[in-house]
Amino acid sequence: MSIGSLNASIVHPREVFKSALMESSASVIMIHNHPSGDPSPSREDIMVTEKMVEGGKLLGIDVLDHIIIGDGRYVSLKDEGFVK
Repeated sequence: MSIGSLNASIVHPREVFKSALMESSASVIMIHNHPSGDPSPSREDIMVTEKMVEGGKLLGIDVLDHIIIGDGRYVSLKDEGFVK
Protein backbone atom coordinates (compact mmCIF):
# COMPACT_ATOMS: atom_id res chain seq x y z
CA MET A 1 0.00 0.00 0.00
CA SER A 2 1.25 3.43 -0.89
CA ILE A 3 -0.27 6.85 -0.33
CA GLY A 4 0.89 9.47 -2.75
CA SER A 5 0.64 13.19 -3.18
CA LEU A 6 -1.55 15.00 -5.67
CA ASN A 7 0.52 13.97 -8.68
CA ALA A 8 3.01 11.32 -7.52
CA SER A 9 3.45 8.23 -5.41
CA ILE A 10 6.62 6.43 -4.50
CA VAL A 11 6.10 2.72 -4.92
CA HIS A 12 8.73 0.20 -3.91
CA PRO A 13 8.54 -3.60 -4.34
CA ARG A 14 9.35 -3.99 -0.64
CA GLU A 15 6.03 -2.39 0.35
CA VAL A 16 4.01 -3.95 -2.45
CA PHE A 17 5.07 -7.50 -1.67
CA LYS A 18 5.29 -7.24 2.14
CA SER A 19 1.69 -8.27 2.81
CA ALA A 20 1.78 -10.87 0.04
CA LEU A 21 4.85 -12.46 1.64
CA MET A 22 3.32 -12.38 5.12
CA GLU A 23 0.19 -14.12 3.79
CA SER A 24 2.17 -16.59 1.64
CA SER A 25 0.31 -15.32 -1.43
CA ALA A 26 0.96 -16.87 -4.81
CA SER A 27 -0.11 -13.74 -6.70
CA VAL A 28 -1.18 -10.11 -6.40
CA ILE A 29 -3.28 -7.63 -8.33
CA MET A 30 -2.13 -4.03 -8.13
CA ILE A 31 -4.65 -1.20 -8.38
CA HIS A 32 -4.46 2.55 -8.07
CA ASN A 33 -6.48 5.59 -9.01
CA HIS A 34 -5.75 8.64 -11.09
CA PRO A 35 -7.38 11.61 -9.35
CA SER A 36 -7.52 13.41 -12.71
CA GLY A 37 -10.19 10.91 -13.76
CA ASP A 38 -8.20 9.75 -16.80
CA PRO A 39 -7.13 6.13 -16.22
CA SER A 40 -4.62 6.13 -19.10
CA PRO A 41 -1.32 4.72 -17.85
CA SER A 42 1.59 7.12 -17.57
CA ARG A 43 5.13 6.13 -18.51
CA GLU A 44 5.83 5.90 -14.78
CA ASP A 45 2.86 3.54 -14.32
CA ILE A 46 4.27 1.27 -17.00
CA MET A 47 7.78 1.38 -15.54
CA VAL A 48 6.50 0.58 -12.03
CA THR A 49 4.46 -2.31 -13.43
CA GLU A 50 7.48 -3.78 -15.20
CA LYS A 51 9.54 -3.40 -12.01
CA MET A 52 6.87 -5.15 -9.90
CA VAL A 53 6.47 -8.00 -12.39
CA GLU A 54 10.23 -8.63 -12.29
CA GLY A 55 10.32 -8.34 -8.50
CA GLY A 56 7.43 -10.76 -8.22
CA LYS A 57 9.24 -13.27 -10.41
CA LEU A 58 12.22 -13.19 -8.05
CA LEU A 59 9.91 -13.81 -5.08
CA GLY A 60 7.72 -16.41 -6.77
CA ILE A 61 4.67 -14.13 -6.57
CA ASP A 62 2.88 -13.48 -9.86
CA VAL A 63 1.58 -10.00 -10.63
CA LEU A 64 -1.72 -10.89 -12.31
CA ASP A 65 -2.67 -7.36 -13.31
CA HIS A 66 -2.22 -3.68 -12.57
CA ILE A 67 -5.49 -1.79 -12.86
CA ILE A 68 -5.79 1.99 -13.00
CA ILE A 69 -9.16 3.51 -12.16
CA GLY A 70 -10.54 6.98 -12.72
CA ASP A 71 -13.91 8.65 -13.26
CA GLY A 72 -15.90 5.39 -13.59
CA ARG A 73 -13.44 3.90 -16.09
CA TYR A 74 -10.44 1.62 -15.80
CA VAL A 75 -7.42 0.40 -17.74
CA SER A 76 -5.95 -3.07 -17.24
CA LEU A 77 -2.23 -3.11 -17.91
CA LYS A 78 -2.54 -6.85 -18.52
CA ASP A 79 -5.06 -6.18 -21.30
CA GLU A 80 -2.67 -3.53 -22.64
CA GLY A 81 0.16 -6.11 -22.79
CA PHE A 82 2.35 -4.75 -19.98
CA VAL A 83 1.76 -7.70 -17.63
CA LYS A 84 2.73 -11.04 -19.11
